[in-house]
This record gives sequence, C-alpha cells and structure tokens, in this order.
Amino acid sequence: QVQLVESGGGLVQPGGSLRLSCTASGSTWINYAIGWFRQAPGKEREGVSCINNSGAYTAYYTDSVKGLFTISRDNAKNTVYLQMNSLEPEDTAVYFCATARSRACSRSEWFYDYWGQGTQVTVSS
Repeated sequence: QVQLVESGGGLVQPGGSLRLSCTASGSTWINYAIGWFRQAPGKEREGVSCINNSGAYTAYYTDSVKGLFTISRDNAKNTVYLQMNSLEPEDTAVYFCATARSRACSRSEWFYDYWGQGTQVTVSS
C-alpha cells in the first residue's frame, strides 16, 4: 500500500508564504494523481488542488486560492508540493494530501484511496 507523509506546515503571519510537501512510498506512486485537501476547525474537509500523474494537468477547487497557491510534482523524488502565497487567517487548517488509483483528478474526497496524517497551517498575527 502507498504511504503518504506531509510536511512544511507551521505558523506564519498574514501575507506570508509556506510550501507544503507530500512524499510517498512505493514505486507505483508516479502513476497516480495527488490531491490536496484542508479542514478548518468546525468545518467540513474541502478539496484545494490536484495534479495528475505526469504533472501536465492541474486543478484548483477552492476559489480563494486561485492565483495564490501552486501545485507541482517531482516524480524523481516521489514528492508533490503546494506553494501557498499571500496566506490569510481563513487559510488556517490541517492540510492533507491523498492519492487515488487513477491518473486523473477529482475534487471529491471519496475518490481517494490513501491519505497522509496532515500538517497544521496556522496564519495569525
């Protein structure tokens, strides 16, 4: 089975930036799409972004992050990144990465088979 580990979260002031990483085990990882989700306190988990197996297709599902967040991948390192710029308190959440046994993306959490433990992002002055 695939195992995913997120890193790069932390405390940042409004307007700051963070880069999250998702590293996977397993030689078949590069065949699959990777999605980023987040869950804020008291709210449902929501889809943020997704990248397909090759990196040629990317999607941003949360309107507030479009133009500010960028998803990318380095298959040689088995790693997917989420660069987050111009962070605001509303971006505070636990961020999860997930993979499906598919080369295509979906915004639905029910599409994904394997999940990481999450990394906390806190935006506060």
